[in-house]
Amino acid sequence: MKLPVIKHLLEFIEQNDADFVLESIETLEALTEVSSLKDEELDVIGELISNMYGAIEVDKLIKDGAPKKDALNNFMKRVLGSIDK
Repeated sequence: MKLPVIKHLLEFIEQNDADFVLESIETLEALTEVSSLKDEELDVIGELISNMYGAIEVDKLIKDGAPKKDALNNFMKRVLGSIDK
């Protein structure tokens, strides 16, 4: 996950709606079923999906009352903590 990408997606969600991102996730997930995709292409799609889910999660934290900066920091700490284990 890349914090700059998540921040950009979060701005998109704030200006538009999270439903656009959720529909994009569904589209990308459907694309992963194409049998002719190379591993590198699947990796890129997977990275996009994980960043989109990250932005959705941060958006939920903000809507639950967390300041934007805290929501981003706490989310990334949680992600990095799960990678270390």
